[in-house]
Amino acid sequence: MPVEGAAPGARSARRVGWVQGACAAPLCGAMDWARSLRGRLAARRLAAKRSEQELKDEEMELFTKYYVEWKGGRKGGNPSYTNIPRFYYRLPAEDEVLLQKLREESRAVFLQRKSRELLDNEELQNLWFLLDKHQTSPMIGEEAMINYENFLKVGEKAGPKCKQFFTAKIFAKLLHNDPYGRISIMQFFNYVMRKVWLHQTRIGLSLYDVAGQGYLRESDLENYILELIPTLPQLDGLEKSFYSFYVCTAVRKFFFFLDPLRTGKIKIQDILACSFLDDLLELRDEELSKESQETNWFSAPSALRVYGQYLNLDKDHNGMLSKEELSRYGTGTLTNIFLDRVFQECLTYDGEMDYKTYLDFVLALENRKEPAALQYIFKLLDIENKGYLNVFSLNYFFRAIQEQMKIHGQEPVSFQDVKDEIFDMVKPKDPYKISLQDLINSSQGDTVTSILIDLNGFWTYENREVLVASDNDSTADVDDT
Repeated sequence: MPVEGAAPGARSARRVGWVQGACAAPLCGAMDWARSLRGRLAARRLAAKRSEQELKDEEMELFTKYYVEWKGGRKGGNPSYTNIPRFYYRLPAEDEVLLQKLREESRAVFLQRKSRELLDNEELQNLWFLLDKHQTSPMIGEEAMINYENFLKVGEKAGPKCKQFFTAKIFAKLLHNDPYGRISIMQFFNYVMRKVWLHQTRIGLSLYDVAGQGYLRESDLENYILELIPTLPQLDGLEKSFYSFYVCTAVRKFFFFLDPLRTGKIKIQDILACSFLDDLLELRDEELSKESQETNWFSAPSALRVYGQYLNLDKDHNGMLSKEELSRYGTGTLTNIFLDRVFQECLTYDGEMDYKTYLDFVLALENRKEPAALQYIFKLLDIENKGYLNVFSLNYFFRAIQEQMKIHGQEPVSFQDVKDEIFDMVKPKDPYKISLQDLINSSQGDTVTSILIDLNGFWTYENREVLVASDNDSTADVDDT
């Protein structure tokens, strides 16, 4: 509609201006977009020209940012977060591949750093040279000694890696009634060597700790021992086909004694604290005596003996042991009632025992003085699952001994007499109940269990005085000759 007082030319000009204004908005947006695109392209060309170091710096910045976020960095949270140290770190889930890789790499770098902190052979030789150079007269026999003043001098010259060993506490620990207040150089050096070995072994075992929690699962320890075999000269004669059986035999000892609750994992600290690893690594000695090999569970003769016994018992050659086959174990005098309990409580497959279960059985019977072995046998004797043995339990098992004595033409011994002797030996806290702890504390657990489960064990106990006298006579005859 025409506006009053407006010239026709003015109206045309306003119409043109409106049309131009309507078209200008999208046109300007297109021009802004084009400028933005050109800016990005220019930025990319600039980025391409950046140095490799700048790219690495940016990569590290991003890595640090994501790493801090993953570790739980909080901003603007509760003020207590800055004072209370974080004590829980969630393990990455199976589908969090990047976090798992990051964790693995972090652990590997950490273990490498710890390994570099240890003394190497050259540094140990230098330490020995310095100790020998600063020894303090006089010697005790052929043993060189060193006083505290020279001890500190050696610490200053030995380097930063040795600083942890040259403390007053360690010097006092190794001080043994020397009139001049000195310690043995050899004892101190052996102490350092032992510490270095423990840390090396700890790092070596930690490499197999897949979960990174300070534990080794059965498969982890199997891998460790399998890769250790080629480094043990005493096992050079083993056929590779026997490796799996050897590894199983070795691993079972660790888990039988160090995992009493059967959790399926053992602490690396517990492995280091026990003597089993020492026994295993003793096989590095090429001149290890025959006697030492026979008493070492991890030696080739011992492993072959245990596996050979298993094969000899397996009369039907199906790779498993039935109750009848197991009854011929040892002297063949284990009672049927005890064997029934073994197959009731232990893991079996269609009523038969595999090699791993057999190893637990052997370790228990060959180490009856040990708490873990007594725990194994006690569980079998505790038929009512009450946590203690009463007169009924003792009578239940001893009746089988009496029956075997009749079969062998021997006069059965009165249960009342045996019961009184058992309670006298154990001296339980409760005069009518024997707990596992009572058995362990009495140091008579091996004798008590032998009396109840094995005719040969009972006969040995019953004739102990005659056997002692016979041993004394034999010793006297040897002395006379």
